[in-house]
Amino acid sequence: MTEDNRKIALTLMYDGKDFCGWQVQKNAPTVQKSVQDALERVLGVRPDVSGCSRTDSGVHANMYVCHLDAKYVKMPPEALMRAFNANVRERLSCYNAEYKDADFHARYSCLGKEYVYKFWNAKYRNPFLEDYSMYIPYRIDDEALAFVGEEVTGKHDFRAFMSQGSKITDDTIRTVEYFRTERHGELVEIYVKADGFLYNMVRIMAGTYLEAAKGNLKKGDISRIIESGERKNAGDTARAHGLFLNRVFY
Repeated sequence: MTEDNRKIALTLMYDGKDFCGWQVQKNAPTVQKSVQDALERVLGVRPDVSGCSRTDSGVHANMYVCHLDAKYVKMPPEALMRAFNANVRERLSCYNAEYKDADFHARYSCLGKEYVYKFWNAKYRNPFLEDYSMYIPYRIDDEALAFVGEEVTGKHDFRAFMSQGSKITDDTIRTVEYFRTERHGELVEIYVKADGFLYNMVRIMAGTYLEAAKGNLKKGDISRIIESGERKNAGDTARAHGLFLNRVFY
């Protein structure tokens, strides 16, 4: 093992339905455990691995960044990536590996994240998207719902959009850079970028968006929900399988 103070950052994508979130748990499959298992097969040691986010059980990732100390690695990052992919046994893949400075941290160096929530909006189910979108049979008029994005964008106390039981109780202010929707035929996607997210924040935003789609919320109501700070005033927490961590910014 060489002395190297640098970090190696791995950029992953994974199918969340195979995992109970990122963080290692007893008797449960997690992304962190699978990453460490694969690295141990490659390196002969089991390195500590730190991730950029504690994604929930069932949530997917198009881009997830984690890091380990370079001192454990005796091969170039690209070779590590290839060896990792040859040894991982779950629906998980690494598509980039690179050296980072010693002070890099996958979580604390992160400047922001973008999530996407997907709705299959049709009169019929799509069997190919059952595990990757939430089925909504009633029409979502995404253009008429632009006010939702307008009202959540900006710096706010998002306590009303945080699940009860969260360990965060005092720092609930976040800055949302954008909340926008795209429709591709029957697929409606919500993109949300912020400097950070509270527990289940995007899923609650998605559930609140659906309340507006059903006509239960009008222009100005989202702002009032934020101002109330009460979780009960926001919509239900949308199901995890429609959510993807889409991009991580450094």
